[in-house]
Amino acid sequence: MNGITVGFAMCGSFCTISKAIKEMKRLVGLGYEILPIMSENTYTKNTRFGKAADIIGEVEEICGKSVIHTIEDAEPIGPKGMTDIMLVAPCTGNTAAKLANSVTDTPVTMAVKSHLRQSKPVLLAIATNDALGSSAQNIGKLMNTRYMYFVPFSQDDPIKKPNSLVSHFELIPSALELAVSGKQIQPILA
Repeated sequence: MNGITVGFAMCGSFCTISKAIKEMKRLVGLGYEILPIMSENTYTKNTRFGKAADIIGEVEEICGKSVIHTIEDAEPIGPKGMTDIMLVAPCTGNTAAKLANSVTDTPVTMAVKSHLRQSKPVLLAIATNDALGSSAQNIGKLMNTRYMYFVPFSQDDPIKKPNSLVSHFELIPSALELAVSGKQIQPILA
């Protein structure tokens, strides 16, 4: 997929960041150019899943670019035509709600909004504990929004977390290839 630039936006589902980074490496290996973007929380918070500085360093090494982590730096993405597709991986319930309701108050939501100015595809890799609860209406709304595509997802622990859904990150390359062509990978529910 030489010549295709992916805006790779990461949100604070910290337990899935390592899966996202693994797929970022795969995309680079497949010939995609990656423009890394992080939410403020992903860029600044140390968690039991890793230190922010370590994650930033790994992402910048993989991409060969500095991470975009401010609203001001994300705004030119669309007007300058910096991306061919925007991937939000992981996409939290919070970010999905903001995207579904046109709230632009983070670097990731600004990156998506700016990218959409060019009528280009956005691929969401959902990872949220309330996807089948209060976030369901927002995910449904996004499924019916033009230019929005989804990485297939399923319940990650239906007994202990019955409302939780996590995308199958290993399907990102296949879903991305189809979304660039304006098609949704099927089945969405894996």
